[in-house]
Amino acid sequence: MNLVSRPHVQNFIDWCKDKPEVLVLTADLSNSCEVGKWRETYPERFFPMGMAEQNMMGMAAGLAREGFTPFIHTFAVFIYRRPYDQLAMSIAYPNLKVRMMAFLPGIVTPGGVTHQAIEDVAIMRATPNMTIFDTGDATEVESVLDIAQAVDGPVYVRLLRGDMPRLFPKDEPMQFNKARVLSTGDDITVLTSSIITEEALRAVNVLKSKGVSVNHLHISTLKPFTDPLVVEAINRAKYGVITMENHSIVGGLGSAVAEVIADNAIHRPLLRLGLKDTYAHGASKNFLMEEYELDAIALVRGVEKLLKRNLSIEKSDLEQARIDDMNASSKVEAL
Repeated sequence: MNLVSRPHVQNFIDWCKDKPEVLVLTADLSNSCEVGKWRETYPERFFPMGMAEQNMMGMAAGLAREGFTPFIHTFAVFIYRRPYDQLAMSIAYPNLKVRMMAFLPGIVTPGGVTHQAIEDVAIMRATPNMTIFDTGDATEVESVLDIAQAVDGPVYVRLLRGDMPRLFPKDEPMQFNKARVLSTGDDITVLTSSIITEEALRAVNVLKSKGVSVNHLHISTLKPFTDPLVVEAINRAKYGVITMENHSIVGGLGSAVAEVIADNAIHRPLLRLGLKDTYAHGASKNFLMEEYELDAIALVRGVEKLLKRNLSIEKSDLEQARIDDMNASSKVEAL
């Protein structure tokens, strides 16, 4: 697995070369949201809005009505909490082509409750006209721009930043409303998204060595959620289905899968792994994933619960977790 450093920075600059209609708006977070170099490259297309997110939403709506394509870059919590009224009434209701690049999704930040977007998917799923993408690696960060631009309406992108793995080949870009099949099996179906997919991969091979066949899907489109592969995977699971997400279990991927199960009258048990109706502490990503049972061993225990047997797998049996370098004194990504 290769690590890629800040893939959005240069990729976004290159992508915008032949798209003069693309503008960037940010709320005093240019470098933190990896558009500092973009600002230097296209200064006439960059709008620094200050710490005024409500105004930023309104201006993005106005620019979209004039034929531009605004790309809002800010932390996820500053897109859907304080300025939600402007987002809903000025952007979503008129179905405008505004792209919201939402950084720090879920518990990827030590910034604590003020910076951790743990309910954003639930809110955006309930917002009419909204499309939601959730990136899981460098390949998806690079390729989400194309599929977002093809959507005729507002788009919310949970975007990773800083150093990240390349889990998927560069020539296999993200596809709209289509899951990635990472492994096939008939015992358990596992659906993961965002940073959780990297974590789940640590467990799947060990589970296979214990005779458990896992059908593992990586989900990058959270709305719409109509990929027939999902129904097929759920039907295939002999013992049940597990969802793992970098989000609350209320309203996110787990809820979307539960709705699919109910709507299609599929008789399979579902175990949802994620934040359990709680706010998270401010700490490193690795600590938080273990603390809130979003790590590989949590997936193993979930599989054991559905199988109703002990697989004798311990943390030491799993592939070593990757540790993020989050040094506040040297890296702007620390928050």
